[in-house]
Order: sequence, then structure tokens, then C-alpha cells
Amino acid sequence: MADLTGDASSGARKRKIGVASDHGGFGLKDALLGRLREAGYEIVDFGNERLDPADDYPHFVIPLARAVAAGEVDRGVAICGSGVGACVAANKVPGVRACLIHEIFSAHQGVEDDDLNVICVGGRVVGASLAWELIETFLNARFSGAERHRRRLAEVARLERGGPCA
Repeated sequence: MADLTGDASSGARKRKIGVASDHGGFGLKDALLGRLREAGYEIVDFGNERLDPADDYPHFVIPLARAVAAGEVDRGVAICGSGVGACVAANKVPGVRACLIHEIFSAHQGVEDDDLNVICVGGRVVGASLAWELIETFLNARFSGAERHRRRLAEVARLERGGPCA
């Protein structure tokens, strides 16, 4: 997993975060972009760039998920109305471990135990203040690397390649 601890002001590599939303998450995404930049993150906005009530989350979430899987961004934030559709779509991309997060414990535990690399949030479910706390917690968490967690992730990777679960 990419190291997200570098502080932009110290000359370390700026942490690159991908963000995507459809119309259901557009307002929340808009509210979060400034806070992410103020916190020193380099942002890659996968859209939508404008509010379009007829847009579809896969058009924005899949490019985000592919960028996370390819290592083009360190982690991803996907937002739709409930967060559910964004989560379903993101998890179709091999190498992505996305989860719908609406409380603090899972925001860090998902990274620590399961190496979560995309957080999905519901723009119609979570307010901007809580969403910021969730995303900040997610971005500051680190994978533990414990043997049992690595073993479980290897089983998931085998499933992604069409193999059996151990």
C-alpha cells in the first residue's frame, strides 16, 4: 500500500487521492474537495464536474477504481446517493477493496485489517462534517500487515483471478 504519511510542506511526495461522484454525491464531493486540498492532498477529480441528475455512478467510479488498482492514485473516495452503488461498482475492479463506511470504527479498521483502498460514502446519508471525519480517518489509517490479514487478502486475490478460496 502507498505511504500516505508524506507532508506536502516537508517536501515529501504529495499524497494523491482520487474522488468521484454522481449526482447523488455531487454536493458532498464539492464540500470535501476544498478540505482535502487544505489538508495537503493532491486531488484527481474523476467527475462528475457538474451536477447532472441523469448521470450514472459507474461512469465516474469505475475510472477512479481503475486508477486506484493501477497505483495512479494512492486511495479513492467514491460518493453516490447511498454509497451502495459506488461500492458495488468499485469492487468489480480487481485490486480494489472498497467499502461503504458511515461510522468511524470501520473507517480505520477496514484499512488496518483489510487494506481498504476506496471509501464509499452516501451523499444523501452522511453530512459533510461526518464525511470529513470518516475520510480523514480512512486516509490516516495504515494496513497492519499482520500475517492473518495478509493471508485473507491473498485468498481474496485468488478469487479475483477466478481461483478457489483456500
